Amino acid sequence: MNSPMALQPDILAASDAFRAACELDVLAFKPGNVSMDSPGHGMTAQDFVVSARVAAPHVADRMLGVGERVYRAIEATRQAVACNTNLGIVLLAVPLIHAAQHRLPGETLAQRLYLSLSGLTQEDADWVYRAICLAAPGGLGEPTRHDVHTTPTVTLLVAMQEAARWDRIAHQYASTYADIFGMGMVRLRQGRARWGGEAEAVTTVYLGYLADFPDSHVLRKYGPDTAEQVRQMTRTCIANIARCSDWADVRSHLEALDHELKLTSINPGTSADLTVATWLADRLTHG
Repeated sequence: MNSPMALQPDILAASDAFRAACELDVLAFKPGNVSMDSPGHGMTAQDFVVSARVAAPHVADRMLGVGERVYRAIEATRQAVACNTNLGIVLLAVPLIHAAQHRLPGETLAQRLYLSLSGLTQEDADWVYRAICLAAPGGLGEPTRHDVHTTPTVTLLVAMQEAARWDRIAHQYASTYADIFGMGMVRLRQGRARWGGEAEAVTTVYLGYLADFPDSHVLRKYGPDTAEQVRQMTRTCIANIARCSDWADVRSHLEALDHELKLTSINPGTSADLTVATWLADRLTHG
């Protein structure tokens, strides 16, 4: 594995941005998800920090294509920790970093991302299928013509476009990260303006995703009724937070929701992955 000290300056910057996004992810309190203050689901915050450290050189490796970056990052993660901590994060982060590294003067990150996604190949799909099998042997839990346990016959973008019907991470590929560049970015700005801290802003983004649509991970594991129930619980939490004047009061509502979700082993992992990608996209856009 490459040492971060041996990386080119732009690769090091992208690697640092990725690690910062992942570390902030566990600093922020996210109900139902793993954080420094609230482990769960057989994982701790340290698992995510270690995963980010070992994956970072690979997600930013300009010598590799998108698909191989994903695979190498997941391979390194699986060698370092005994759980799937970051498949969704890596799937979302790699195209963003690839786009940032190839962006031309006057080009927005979203414009370059569209080109990066459009350029995905069948070989990228093969690498990503292998990464998914390595991280989650059960696959994505949905029937599809493009089974990750077989050799792909389409490009990665086409495979994601089909999976977008049930998976919100795949939907980002199909929509050029519409959720992230849309309401995700809006809520990040709103959270910063209201609470003044990055961790609090990240929590705001996370709650927004959890309230906007059924979390894909919850949907796959527990079905639509439970996923919708989690949405409604989150909306109630957001309504309660709206009446709070300081973060100490907010924390009581967050902790109550966290307790309720973890009591039934519900982990809204997709919403957390989207949150990491939102902060990373903002960092890559504004530095």
